[in-house]
Amino acid sequence: MKSFARLLGTGLFACALSLSGCHDTDPQVPDDGPPDESTAVELTDYVDVTPDLPCMDANFASPRANCEDPGSFNLSRCDMAAVGAVEPSGIYRAILRYNSESMFGAGFRLDTSPTFLNRPLVRNQVNSQGFFITGQLTTTTNKVQRYALAGCRVPEPGRITGCFVRCTDGVPEYSGTFDARRMNWEAKSSRPTAMHLVSESAVPLGDSVDVYVTQGHAYVVSLPRGKEPGGLSVFNVTDPAHPTLVTTLSLPNDSYWNGVWAKGNALYIASGDSGVIVYDITQPAAPQYIRALPGGAIDVHTVFVDGDRLYAMSPSPNGETLIFDVAAPLEPRLLGRVSVPRTDVTSYPHDAFAYQGRLYINHSTFGYTVVDVTRPDVTPVLGRYAFAGQYSHANAVGTFNGRTIAFEGGERFGAHLRVLDVTDPARIRLIAQVKMRAQTSIHNLVLKGTRLYVAWYHEGVRVFDVADPEHPKEVAAFDSFDEAHPRSTDSLYQGAIGIRVPGDGSVYAVDLSRGLLVLQEP
Repeated sequence: MKSFARLLGTGLFACALSLSGCHDTDPQVPDDGPPDESTAVELTDYVDVTPDLPCMDANFASPRANCEDPGSFNLSRCDMAAVGAVEPSGIYRAILRYNSESMFGAGFRLDTSPTFLNRPLVRNQVNSQGFFITGQLTTTTNKVQRYALAGCRVPEPGRITGCFVRCTDGVPEYSGTFDARRMNWEAKSSRPTAMHLVSESAVPLGDSVDVYVTQGHAYVVSLPRGKEPGGLSVFNVTDPAHPTLVTTLSLPNDSYWNGVWAKGNALYIASGDSGVIVYDITQPAAPQYIRALPGGAIDVHTVFVDGDRLYAMSPSPNGETLIFDVAAPLEPRLLGRVSVPRTDVTSYPHDAFAYQGRLYINHSTFGYTVVDVTRPDVTPVLGRYAFAGQYSHANAVGTFNGRTIAFEGGERFGAHLRVLDVTDPARIRLIAQVKMRAQTSIHNLVLKGTRLYVAWYHEGVRVFDVADPEHPKEVAAFDSFDEAHPRSTDSLYQGAIGIRVPGDGSVYAVDLSRGLLVLQEP
C-alpha cells in the first residue's frame, strides 16, 4: 500500500479529485494507444479505450447534465431495461474518464450502507427506473464537489457503463464516462482451481497488511484504521487448521507498521514513525522490544532480508534504502544508504528484492530500478524500466534457463503482472504480461521455485506456474474478497494484500477485512 499518503485505514483518504484525477491513489495515465501485441512493448499499466456511449458529451468541459436531475442526462439511446435490472447491492470499482489523457479510479457500494469514495451517497437510485447515484466530498480548499453517475449499459453481468458529471458548489464543470465492475467473482466465466481454505483468523489490530511465518508462529503487522491502532498480532500456527492468537503489541504513538521479516531470533518491523523496529523472538509467543533503527523519526515502509543483509525501504525524509549488516541478527549495523538519482523527486523506494549482489527497487513513480549493492558504500544504478503513469510497487527475481527474470507489479487501477528479462539491467526487456480486471491492483509477490504467488487485492490470491516465464500459466487461486464483510469498503485497497509461502505446506495470506488466511499449498 502506498506510504506517502499515510492512510488511516483503507477507506478513501482525504484527497480532492481534480480534473487529472486523484494522484494519491490512482495517478493520471496518458493514453498511449493500444499495445503492439507482436512486439510486446508495454506503454502503460492502463491502456485507455475510447468509450462508445451515447450519453457522453462531445466536449467534456461543456456538460449538459447536472448533479441533481437524472433527466438531465441524455439516456435516450441507452439500454435502460438492462440498467434498471441491476441488483442494488455489491461493491464496485470504476474507472472514470474525462478524456483520453485524464482518468481516475473510484469505488462505490450499493447495499444497506451505500457509499461513493467511502462516503455516504447523497442519492442512491438503483431500481426499475434506472441507475443514478451521487457522491459528495469536500476538497482541500473547502469546496463541495459532487459526482453524479447515470447508468447507460450493462455489457456483461457485474459491469455497468455510463456517464457522469462533476459539479463544484452546485455548478456542473466537467463530464465523462465510467466503466464499473462489481468486485466479487460471481460473474467470471472461468476460474482456476480453487485453493483450499484451511483456517481464517480475525486480526484484532487495525488493517492487517503483511505477515511473516517462522518458528511455528505467524507475525501479522497492521496499519491503524480510524481510531483502531495498528501493531503486531502473533498467532501460533503449529496447527494451521486452528491458529491461536497469543499476543498483540504496539508502541505509544507508533503503530503504523507495514512490513515484517525475520532472521534467526530477530523480528524486523517496518514502522512509519521510527524506522526498523527490532524484536527478540527467542520466545516466539512473547516478542521483546530491543530498539528502533537507525534512530529518530523516519518512515520505513518495507523490509527485505537476503543473507546477512537487511534492506529497509524508506519513503521519507530522504527517499532512500538503508542497508544493515545482520550477521548478528539482534544487533543490526547500518552499512550504507542507497539514494537513486532521479528526475521525479517525489518518488521513493516502496519495496525491493535482493538477488545475487543486485537490489531490484520498486521506486514508485520513477520506475523499476536495478542497483549494484556488492559494496554498500558504492551503489551504482545498472538500469531502469519505466513507462507513462507507472507506480512500481513490488517484485520477485529468479533464474530461469540461464536468464535472470523479474516479476513486477504496480499499485493503481490497471496495474498488472509483467515479466521482465533483467539479465542485462541496461537493456531490460518485457517478455510477458498477465492482466486481470482493469479496476483492480496487485500488491505483493512471492516466488518459490517455479511458482509465483500474487496477492492481487480484489482478485484474491493467484498462483502461476512460471517455469516458462514467457508464458505464465495460472494454476490455482483463492477468492478472498468478501463484499459483504462488515469491514469491507469501496477502496482500491481491499482483499488480499500480504502473502508468505514458508515451505511448510501452507500459504499464509492476509486480507484487509478478513485477517489471516491459511491456505493449502497447491
